Amino acid sequence: MNTIRPERRQGPSLLRGNLVTDSTADQRLLDRRGPADWVHMDPWRVLRIQAEFVEGFGALAELPPAVTVFGSARTKPDSPDYALGIRLGRALAEQGYAVITGGGPGCMEAANKGALEAGGISVGLGIELPHEQRMNEFVDLGVEFRYFFVRKTMFVKYSSGFITLPGGFGTLDELFEALTLVQTRKVTSFPVVLMGRRFWGPMIDWIKDTLLTEGKISPPDVELIRCTDDVDEAIQIIAEADRVRGETEVHERESVRQTVSDAQ
Repeated sequence: MNTIRPERRQGPSLLRGNLVTDSTADQRLLDRRGPADWVHMDPWRVLRIQAEFVEGFGALAELPPAVTVFGSARTKPDSPDYALGIRLGRALAEQGYAVITGGGPGCMEAANKGALEAGGISVGLGIELPHEQRMNEFVDLGVEFRYFFVRKTMFVKYSSGFITLPGGFGTLDELFEALTLVQTRKVTSFPVVLMGRRFWGPMIDWIKDTLLTEGKISPPDVELIRCTDDVDEAIQIIAEADRVRGETEVHERESVRQTVSDAQ
């Protein structure tokens, strides 16, 4: 009788059986405990991190306009959220957007599936985890990462915006990091859309009734979040932001061209 051996992705490699270690690259990078030789290895880790950036940039640089879809890996295929993910992925592909997810199961799989079935480009950006999470079968282009912060950079750099389906800690992490980047203007014209008013409504109420009321955020910060149940509305929000971004870029190029012309 065949037994299922443990396995784990480690960057571009796949480890199985006794080769699977107890820790991940992220854990070893961030852990200052243990023998001093870990400290002396940090400069070498920088080269591995650099390589991950180079590999990610190279793999994703020629993507068409894309949208990143987040959501729970625990969502079951027979759930309404999974069906919503399929509709969303399909609609994004029909509008010419590539769909980027974390490459895992659940809502991520649903969005990839919808994009693939509609003839669009379906992308998965995987991550090394203590408990193996396979790249779902609906991914056309899959890139594996060791380090969360490298993967997060790819999500933002190659996306026109984020659409977030119901999810847990990982989804919340990506959501609030995106909101912080927009709030601090590290990225501009970058919409963040929440799908599912029933799920996200209590959180939005808390943001308004607690964070805003107690002065922890400003009124414009609340407007950074858009929440809807309508797939078409979500895509319209992304498309409008793309239009504004395009007009801004044209205006900036014209201003530079005029400045150079005047100087001559």
